[in-house]
Amino acid sequence: MGWRIELSRQAEKELAAINKPDALRIAKYLAELEKLQDPRLRGKALSANLSGLWRYRIGDWRVLCRIEDGCLIVLVVQIGHRSTVYG
Repeated sequence: MGWRIELSRQAEKELAAINKPDALRIAKYLAELEKLQDPRLRGKALSANLSGLWRYRIGDWRVLCRIEDGCLIVLVVQIGHRSTVYG
């Protein structure tokens, strides 16, 4: 059984607001992430006020996720441009 990607309501809205080529690129990346044995292989653990979240870099975009090991779910909580996503 592999990992499943779920998007929070906020992440769905943010993805819909991104231009189509970049949104498709992000969706493709997330689909590839589902196939990995461990989604932590590609991401980076965040610290300080964002501890508990993982970051994935997709061009100028950042996807912030919470990895739920017990359910094998990667919950996407935020998608944004690198200049604003951490603020």
